[in-house]
Amino acid sequence: MASQSMEILICDARLGEPKLSPFTVHFLPSEAPTVGLALIKAGIAQSPEDPSLARKGCFGVFGKRKDWDSPIYEGDRLELYSPLLVDPKAVRRKKANQNQDAKFQAAAAKRKARRL
Repeated sequence: MASQSMEILICDARLGEPKLSPFTVHFLPSEAPTVGLALIKAGIAQSPEDPSLARKGCFGVFGKRKDWDSPIYEGDRLELYSPLLVDPKAVRRKKANQNQDAKFQAAAAKRKARRL
């Protein structure tokens, strides 16, 4: 059985400056080219439970988060992401609460000024 191959780019942004490197994925005709297969063939992961990929959203294609079984196509850029330092939801929630507090303080100052 002849193997097939496809060219992809692997962008590793986990540590420091992102490194972009071309990679050729060789697979059998019976194997479907997936993100997981590309990660295994590149030697980055051994399985979906690999500790290096344990967290959710640690890889994607062209900036879109993908699952282990997502298909990959010729010329795709497979990206490996570093963990988030701050949860974006928590930052937005904190900022909204600060804005709300400022509104309450301004209203209280107006009420106090009317009494004087």
